This record gives sequence, C-alpha cells and structure tokens, in this order.
Amino acid sequence: MRVLVADDERLLADTVAQGLRRLSMAVDVVYDGDAALERLGVNRYDVAVLDRDMPGRTGDEVCRWVVDADTTTKVLLLTAAAGIRDRVEGLGLGADDYLTKPFAFAELAARVQALARRSAPALPPVLEQEGIVLDSTRHTVSRDGRLLSLSSKEFAVLHVMMRAEGRVVSAEDLLEQAWDEHADPFTNTVRMTVMTLRRKLGDPPVLHTVRRAGYRLGG
Repeated sequence: MRVLVADDERLLADTVAQGLRRLSMAVDVVYDGDAALERLGVNRYDVAVLDRDMPGRTGDEVCRWVVDADTTTKVLLLTAAAGIRDRVEGLGLGADDYLTKPFAFAELAARVQALARRSAPALPPVLEQEGIVLDSTRHTVSRDGRLLSLSSKEFAVLHVMMRAEGRVVSAEDLLEQAWDEHADPFTNTVRMTVMTLRRKLGDPPVLHTVRRAGYRLGG
C-alpha cells in the first residue's frame, strides 16, 4: 500500500507518515500542493491524504487533478473546517472521504486502509493462502495457527505477494509498492527482506524465487 501525505503543517504530516509506516505502508510526504501534483504525476498511489489549505496549489485543486486524471488513487481530504457545508463541498470535488482536524490517528489510519482496499480490485481485509492468514486490519500474520512476528517491511512484502494470488511479482514491483521514494533501487534490500520473510514463514517453503523474473507465493 503506497500513500501520499500532503500537508503544510510539517509536524502533523511527518507524524501521520511515521504512524502509517508502522502499519507497513510506504509513505511519501510533501508540504505543498505543487509538490503533491509532481509526485502524483510520477508515482502510483493507493491513497492521497490532502490538506485543503496548502500553499501553492490547494488540496482542492490537487483533488480535482486526481479526479480528472481518472486514476485509481483515492483521496482523503483534511481540513480544519468542520461545518456540514464544508464537508459537502469537499466530497463534491470528487474526494472519497473527508476528515476534520483535529483527528485521532487511529481513525485516519482506518479510513486510509478502507480507501486503499477500494483503490484496487476488491479484496477482503483478511487474506488466506497456503495456510497463511494475513489480517490487514489487525496487522497480524499467522501460518497454520502459529502467530508470526514480522517487521513492517516483511508484512508489506507478504501483503503484496498474497494480493498477487500466485502470480510472479518482480523486485521492481515490490520496491514500488512496499517502499517509499527514498528507497535505493540499486541495493539488495528487497532480496534481504524476502530472505528473512521466507525464513519466518518456515517449512515447507512457500515463497519462491523465480529466476530473472521475481518472486512467487505458492506451493
């Protein structure tokens, strides 16, 4: 799950991003609307969290761009305006959800997760394959009833692999979907994460390397 957070309140934006990363999301952060448009034009995001009152291009303008571009990105607008008219106006721009400041992080995270599930072909919050059960809401993974302790990145990689439903996923796709823009594509970070994830999943092996293609989850 890849998320863009755009808010000129830097402390708020950085705090939200840090919290979402703990939930195994890849998060990019910008502090104005122009930078948000630049990122949206380059990267594919499942969800964009946009403050309506940013300098440069406003969140409203960025939201209109997303809608007009007909992308799969879902938009969550943030605003300090709590009136019904403001909420109706925000949703009328084409936003998928609306949250007023101040907000509880747990609510924002739940809304982002719900929107992300809608940005791709509909998938249940609990995925099961090869005895592995991944619950994206509770952020837990088990195999054959045994609870696994995964890092945030291991959880994110497993989530991408289970969403692929047995198809081969390239290292480049894993890097795009499970890491943010600061990840170095020339490191072996994907390979090392897959290696530790494979070890934690245990026997019999279910996470396989497909030579010159990527990785596949399946028996």
